[in-house]
Order: sequence, then C-alpha cells, then structure tokens
Amino acid sequence: GKITRQLITRLFSALFDLHFSPDTLDKQIISRQCLPMKNLLRNNDPTVIAFASALLSGESIEVFEVDVNMSVLNGSLGILPRRLMVHEENYERACAILADIGVETGY
Repeated sequence: GKITRQLITRLFSALFDLHFSPDTLDKQIISRQCLPMKNLLRNNDPTVIAFASALLSGESIEVFEVDVNMSVLNGSLGILPRRLMVHEENYERACAILADIGVETGY
C-alpha cells in the first residue's frame, strides 16, 4: 500500500543521492578526463576515422578525434590528417580491434 510505496521511494531516493551526488560525479568525471591518452590513428580519410570511431565506441572504448577543426579551416581538402586518441589503458585493445579489420594504427 501507501507505506510500502513511501518506503520504496525513500530507499531509491537515498540510493540515487548516494550514487549521483555532485561530489561523486565530479570525482568520476575528473578522474576519467585526466587519464593519459595515446595517438591511435592518423588518417586523411574521414570515412576511416568515422568507421574506427564507431567500431571502438561499440566496443566501449572512448575515442577523441583531434585536428577536426584544422581540417575544416583548411577548406576540408583532406590535406591535414585527423587523429584518433584513446585512453592509454585501452590502447593495446584498440590496436588489436583495428588490426582485425585491416586498419593500420600508429604513424
């Protein structure tokens, strides 16, 4: 009844506050953003970058695309290569995933 619903509401509220408190979220965000990153891929072809990003994201590997705006400033001629960065802890796994599909990593 009503008492059970109130108890459940209080319980979920307490769990939510504990897990999603601003202090906890800030620490999670800061610790995740401060991980060292490594260059994974450098390529002039935006389709290769997009495919690699989608594939790695599907494998729960965060990627960060670098030099996108430089390519746009250059008139999108494809002269300046774009780079994909991954967290250092995921570098070896990301290299193996891209090697399986024939995409060369590194410089």
